[in-house]
Parts: sequence; structure tokens; C-alpha cells
Amino acid sequence: MSAPSTPEQPWPVRTVARKIAEWVDRLGSVWVEGQLAQVVARPGTGTAFLTLRDPAADVSLQLTAPIGLVRENPAVAEGNRVVVLGKPSFFLGRGTLSLRVSDIRAVGIGELLARIERLRRLLAAEGLFDPARKRKLPFLPSGIGLITGRASAAEHDVVMNAQARWPAARFRIEHVAVQGALAVPQIVDALAALDKDPTIDVIVLARGGGSVEDLLPFSDETLCRAVADCRTPVVSAIGHEPDTPLVDHVADLRCSTPTEAGRRIVPDVREESARIAELRGRARRALAGWVDREQRLLEALRNRPVLAAPLQWLEQHHAEIERLTAAARAALLRDLDRRQHDLEHVRARLTALGPAATLARGYAVVQRIDEDERHVVRSVGEVAEGDRLRIRVADGAVAARVEKMEA
Repeated sequence: MSAPSTPEQPWPVRTVARKIAEWVDRLGSVWVEGQLAQVVARPGTGTAFLTLRDPAADVSLQLTAPIGLVRENPAVAEGNRVVVLGKPSFFLGRGTLSLRVSDIRAVGIGELLARIERLRRLLAAEGLFDPARKRKLPFLPSGIGLITGRASAAEHDVVMNAQARWPAARFRIEHVAVQGALAVPQIVDALAALDKDPTIDVIVLARGGGSVEDLLPFSDETLCRAVADCRTPVVSAIGHEPDTPLVDHVADLRCSTPTEAGRRIVPDVREESARIAELRGRARRALAGWVDREQRLLEALRNRPVLAAPLQWLEQHHAEIERLTAAARAALLRDLDRRQHDLEHVRARLTALGPAATLARGYAVVQRIDEDERHVVRSVGEVAEGDRLRIRVADGAVAARVEKMEA
């Protein structure tokens, strides 16, 4: 046993490397699954060097294998999913860790499909396939993000079909690996970049057809969750009609081919022009009909007597007012005449019955004067000798004094 290391007595590099090698050597053989990212065979050394990458994370492991195992095994090719049996080894000279492989097997299609089905059920249970969470594509996106392989037929199909329908369609294209170990991280990074771009209104994932192994990145859990987390609507256009990777279920719109995606993301300028022309025609006809109805209404209003000859209506009413005024004046004069006649008759009666007429016939009114008061004398008993009297006759009055009383 080595003494514990201290600042005063540190271990040399060889001791640390030896201890690590001894500890790694005790691990034993393990089965490991991953995707081959690099295969380098060196005939002179008799050893092949491989890189095994985790398809769901940015983690890789170096492998060494006999060159004969690599050459004779059809499963060994870059991009293939494999299961290897190896024993961890630590190389003292380089200070590196690798897995010494003794067996390499391809992951069967049945196993891959079973794993995809298990992931499908998991994502469906979490609600990532729910139609209610899918967003509607914009009618006319100002910017279109396209994630596809470099110089691929899928890129050509999407761009050409979209610009054939809407020539002003603007694309921002992110070229990525669409199969192999680097596909998932590159696609996820491209998704994040396009999702942050405020000028991009829709993102298209496009790839041509391929085998189940070729399309495996588009059924990767990491990619499916990245698509679900995008704020920008995502269109999936992977493979051909029968191909249905899991990202098709997570995306907001699934297109069977890249050609269909190019047709779905933008409207047809000819159809929209025809629709606009039709709407303009309908609007023009509706406006003309409305104007025609209003003109007929105005014409009908103008033909009404009250508007056709407004003075005639006033003249009729003026004549009626004059007639009624004359009738009222005549009725008033007749009533005044009748009242005047009645008044004269009453005056004549009053004159005939009044005291003045009586006085004119020779009668007189005798009044006794008591200081400032006057009292009509109706009896000789109301006066005494010496009282002053006022005698009113028809044409005036005389003053008198009582000198003698006679019965």
C-alpha cells in the first residue's frame, strides 16, 4: 500500500495512473448500447478505433476492437445503432480510458420499433400528442425557418414549392445532419436558434425518406421534447407518406412529404389574387346595389308632393288659414252686433225704469241734510221743522228748509 499523498509527499503520475488502471480493471465486462459515430481501422496495428455516442445526450466513449471483428461485422458502420461487449481499460501511457470490445451486435429493427413504441406511449401519456396544444400556422409567415440537410432534395422541395406558391416567401435555412450521431444535437440547436429569432413565424423540419435506422433521430425523446417546447409553430415533413416518426405527432402540423410542407406553409398567390378579385367584385356589386337602392329612395322622396311642390302645401294651408280667419272675424262681428243690440235694449229698459225718467215726469227726490250726510226722505215723520232739505228734480236740485209740517 502506498502512503497517503500530501503536499509534501505527493504521488507521482505513474502511481495515480496505476491505481486508476487497477480500479478500472476490476470493473469487468459490460454490454453497452449506442450509435457509432466514427470507425477508424489501422491495418498496421491490427486494432480498430471506434467512437460510440449516446444518441440522447452529448456523451461519447472510445472503443478499441480487433480489426478482424470490425471488418467481418456488417453492423459496424458509422451511424448504426449497436450493442457492444467490452471491458473498460485505462492506458497508462496516454492516460485515456477506453472500452476493449470483444463483440459487436446490431440493434435489431424489432427492438428499435419496440423502444419507439414505448416512448410513443410515454409522450402520449404526458399530453405531447394532444391536438388541443397544437398551434395554428400563420396565414402568411413573414419568415420561414427550415431545418434540413445541406444541398438535400428536401430543401429543394420545400423552398421551390413554397416560392412557386408565394414568390416573396423568405427562408432562413439551418443545415444540420439529418441522420447519425450528430443529428439530434444539431437539430435541437437549430430549433433553439430559430425559435429565438423574432422574424421567424414557422419552423419546418424536413428530410427525405429513409430506413427506420436513418429516421431514428426524429423519434428521439430529446428532439420531441424540444419541438414541444418551441414557442414557434413547427411543421414536420419527414420521409415519405408511410414514414411516421414520433416528431410528427409532437409537431403542430404533420406533412407527409417536404413537397406538401412547401404547399402548406404559405398560401397560393394565384388563389389569393383570385379570391381578392372575387371579393372586390362582390364588394363593388354590393356597393352599386346599395347606391341604386338609395337613389331610388331619394327619387321616391323627391316625387312626394311635399317635396315636389313645397310652396303648394304652404299655399293651401295659408288659404285655409285666411278662410278660417275671415270666418272667425265674421262670426265675431255678428256676435258683437248681437251683443250691441242687446245692450241697447237693456239700456232703453234701464232708462225707462231709472230715476231720471221718473224725475222727468214731474217727480222729485227729497233728501234731508244732516251735517255732511244726506238721507232720502220717505215719510213726513223723518223730518222736523227747521231741517235743511235738498230737492232733486229732472234738471237739477234746489235747497230748502222745513217751515211747516202738514199731514
